[in-house]
Amino acid sequence: MYGALLEEDDIGAVEAALRRGWLGIGADVASFEAQIATTIGAVDRYPVAVNTGGAALHVAAMIAGCAPGDEVIVPSLCHLSNVQAILATGAVPVFCDVDETMCVDPDRIVELVGPHTKAIMALDYGCNICDHDLIGEIAVEHGLRVIHDAAHSFGSSSRGRSVGTFTDICMFSFDPVKCLTAVDAGVLMLRSPEEARAVREIRILGSDQPEAVMYKNARTWDYDAVRIGYRYHLSNIHGALGASQVAKLDRIRTNRQRACEAYSERLKANDQARLPASGFDSVCPFLYAIRVPSDQRDALRGYLSDAGIDTGVHWRPAHHHAFFRQFRCGPLPITERAALELISLPLHSAPMADCTIDRICELVTGFLR
Repeated sequence: MYGALLEEDDIGAVEAALRRGWLGIGADVASFEAQIATTIGAVDRYPVAVNTGGAALHVAAMIAGCAPGDEVIVPSLCHLSNVQAILATGAVPVFCDVDETMCVDPDRIVELVGPHTKAIMALDYGCNICDHDLIGEIAVEHGLRVIHDAAHSFGSSSRGRSVGTFTDICMFSFDPVKCLTAVDAGVLMLRSPEEARAVREIRILGSDQPEAVMYKNARTWDYDAVRIGYRYHLSNIHGALGASQVAKLDRIRTNRQRACEAYSERLKANDQARLPASGFDSVCPFLYAIRVPSDQRDALRGYLSDAGIDTGVHWRPAHHHAFFRQFRCGPLPITERAALELISLPLHSAPMADCTIDRICELVTGFLR
């Protein structure tokens, strides 16, 4: 369903990293972090790479100060890693509704802020970016931190600003199914050198090993454990692939934009399918998700599967999961409806042939008739 654009230069980058022989954290990780900052124009942010997007979310919650007794407001329409990252700090989630963009609804956030609220976790969804300005205002008013989950939006912009350059704590994901992949990696964009230093310590077992040494493909035995930490550091192999992928962002973004535009053009006359409301010019779309009548969604997925077309559902709401039912929720009417209607169509970082999109859209339209 999701196809990475992996080419000979990506394979060559990984091979070169292997031949250099330093497989742990090192110079290729430094290059990956630097290339991300340069590519998005992050002149006043500090990028720090970890081994997965889930690890990035966990560390972000730690940096936000989340701890036992705290609450974090998060949309129920989210990935399991969002909730598990909150729980890993000892804090608990409070599930919030989304608006029609499938991003967290700022009006519903305000209703859920309480004496134990520590942070807001705001997820960009598919082709849509949260209203981060309004969310930021809410956070400032109530003394909260914001964890911006930009796993879907690396290479996108909002109101002329690159994602990763203007929010509080921002995370990117480069896992196997993202627009750009490092096989697996997460990157945090921090606002201060102090927070970046804390993340670098957390990612390598809470130790103060200096990146000035490690980033030269070397190590030191002269270090101290200075905080709680985890084995979250990224390898040079992943860093090398990530840097190679980031270098082709413009091409990947264009491929995905064109595919989304083609889907919308072919499906716009179908009154049974609700299409993404926004345009695609300012985003690097991760999902092309449509909403169809709930009594037809699962049958449509089966029909497409029988035709050899894979689809997805992003996501089963968190409050529907057995272990998460114990946590507080606000009213979730849009989440409940959308969970039964959403279907993600195939979208690739490599160019998608017109005939492929034509066939998918013909099958969708024919079934919904």
